[in-house]
Amino acid sequence: MKHTISVLVENKFGVLARIAGLFSARGYNISSLAVSETLDPTISYLTMVVDAKDEGILEQIKKQLNKLIDVITVTDFTKKGYIDRELVLLKVQCPAKDKGKLESTVKKFTARVIQNKKNVFVVEVMGSQDDISRSLDAFNRFGIKELIRTGKIAIASL
Repeated sequence: MKHTISVLVENKFGVLARIAGLFSARGYNISSLAVSETLDPTISYLTMVVDAKDEGILEQIKKQLNKLIDVITVTDFTKKGYIDRELVLLKVQCPAKDKGKLESTVKKFTARVIQNKKNVFVVEVMGSQDDISRSLDAFNRFGIKELIRTGKIAIASL
C-alpha cells in the first residue's frame, strides 16, 4: 500500500542524502519525493510516497526517520485528511485542425497552455494523482512528445 509521509527537517546539506540512504539501506523504495523550503528558510518540507506492504514496515520507516538528528517531525497522512497535488508539464503535438479538441481537453482538466509553437503545445496540468492520470490518458491521444512530472506534495486538511 502506498503511504504519503511528510517530514520537516533542518535545511542543511546532506539531510536528503541521509534520508535516501536510510531507505536504500533497508530496501525501501520512495516512489515520489518533493522537497522545498518552508516559510522559515532554515527548515525544509519533504513529501514522500512510500510503498509499505504492512503497518510494521511503515512504523519502522517512521521510527528510523525520527532517529535522524536533523528531522523535526514526521507525519503519516495515510489515515488523516489531507490535500495533495502534482504538477505536470507536457509537450503535445497537435495539428491545427485538432486545436479545438486540445483546447477542450485543456479546459476539462483545468490545465493551461503555456507555450505554442509550430503545432507543439506546452501544457501545464495540476491536480491529484488520479486527476493527473486521467489527464495524461486524454492528452495522450494528441501524442505526448515529452513529459515532466513533479512528486506529490501534501498538506493536512483543515
